[in-house]
Amino acid sequence: MNDMRAHLEKLRVHIAECELIRDLTTDRAKRDLFARLVEQLKLSAIQVERGLDSAASDAFLGRQTQEPFPNEEE
Repeated sequence: MNDMRAHLEKLRVHIAECELIRDLTTDRAKRDLFARLVEQLKLSAIQVERGLDSAASDAFLGRQTQEPFPNEEE
């Protein structure tokens, strides 16, 4: 799960870098290219986030909670 979080963090860094390049470039073709890259990276980040969410929710699936020990006085 930590490798998924690391991958998500890398995606977020790449998104920020591509957005910066997109905003600073004066070449229209390059701006369009980086805009498309940003959208693709954002979709990938969403998929990784969903994977992390589902992995976290599945962590306790199928496990039953334990009942406390009964009082000996009863």
